[in-house]
Amino acid sequence: MASANGVTLHGGWHSPFVKRVQIALKMKGVNTYDYVEQDLKDKSPKFLEINPKGTVPVLVHDGKIIVESLDIIKHIDEAFPGPSIFSEDDNEKSELLSWMDSFDKEVLFPSWFVFWKEGEEGKKVKEEAIKGLKKLEEQIKGKKFFGGDNIGILDVTVDFFAYGIPILEELTKIKLLTEDEFPCLLKWVTNYCNDPFVEEYFPVDDPLAKEYFPPKGPLSASYKAGLQSHPPKDRFAFYKSAFLESENRRPN
Repeated sequence: MASANGVTLHGGWHSPFVKRVQIALKMKGVNTYDYVEQDLKDKSPKFLEINPKGTVPVLVHDGKIIVESLDIIKHIDEAFPGPSIFSEDDNEKSELLSWMDSFDKEVLFPSWFVFWKEGEEGKKVKEEAIKGLKKLEEQIKGKKFFGGDNIGILDVTVDFFAYGIPILEELTKIKLLTEDEFPCLLKWVTNYCNDPFVEEYFPVDDPLAKEYFPPKGPLSASYKAGLQSHPPKDRFAFYKSAFLESENRRPN
């Protein structure tokens, strides 16, 4: 059976990288496509045939398989008509892609590790995370969004800090984004979370489900069972394993 627009996105409800691709598709005007929720705790042979690494997101477009969110977003931008979601200028596009790649390595993953590495290792990653976040604070100062007055691809890249990091802060009682250090970034969080363009990709309002921001659609049986069987104090470990099985762009 042919997929809508020849596009199928394989994803996981927990993955910020999948959310990036979903929003990039919307930015490009690709609103009709097939979405397949993958159970990364029980990967099907069919999915492993598509992507032997077993990570999400995976985009299949007219038979072409693309993995890794940045490569997928580049493909979306080039394969579908309409204004570029990066820039019409090749040099600016290259700079944006470099920024997005550096963000994951220098800000996203160190910030993530703050919540589950301890001792000297934990201290080191927190220093690295704070250093990266201070750069973001300077970049967003005086702006509504990283892209200016409207949400752009840089905002989409950073959006885990709008909904994911606050969840981790609540779960672990570790505060990373403080008003004293990051007032502009926290203002961006408010602006981003209240923008109707992206609100459909945010967590449902249920206070328990919100901890793991599942989609408004049905969860896979494995994840549903995982959420139900893990009391709140244990859910962080469950979520951590789910996140790390998402996209294989994390440091070793």
